[in-house]
Amino acid sequence: MSRPANRRPENHKIDWHLPSISSSASAHHMSRELFVLTYGALVAQLCKDYEQDEDVNKCLDDMGYNIGIRLVEDFLARSAVKKCRSYSETADIIAQGAFKMYLGVTPSVTSTNTKGNEFSLILDKNPLVDFVEELPAARSSLCYCRLLCGAIRGALEMVNLAAEVTFIQDTLKGDEVTEIGITFLKQVEDKKKKRNK
Repeated sequence: MSRPANRRPENHKIDWHLPSISSSASAHHMSRELFVLTYGALVAQLCKDYEQDEDVNKCLDDMGYNIGIRLVEDFLARSAVKKCRSYSETADIIAQGAFKMYLGVTPSVTSTNTKGNEFSLILDKNPLVDFVEELPAARSSLCYCRLLCGAIRGALEMVNLAAEVTFIQDTLKGDEVTEIGITFLKQVEDKKKKRNK
């Protein structure tokens, strides 16, 4: 269909209404929301690509691990954290520093054994599930936030701490809180003990 020769093309003006960003806190909140939405799309795509939940969980853990080994340098540079002297100090730094910096939440930390090498990070609110109502019934063994376990494990490995990181409780599976278990697999050497030998 041709346009009449005497008629000028109409110029449509599109008026964009973007939220104003008045502070870095607002910008951080928006980037966290974008991350959460993007993460949801990623998990949905992985569920389409893999039939078995275990395969999706492994993929999310591997992605998290790769994020963790890269993110630790940024965290150490931005937080100016010194070397931790104990596992409990390390768990506190993860909760009060890393989770607060990257996800905007501060989990509580509890020690779960007398050796002092097992801890739980307990999140009353998990921002990764903000836009998720429930897991599909066919995906009952999916660990939706498994990326967090991999990220913690990867970051710890980069500071020479081997750890096993698992989900213990998950709000998407009906639990009251999200609980991530961290078991440090090798002892941090105490410099005082080393000097006295």
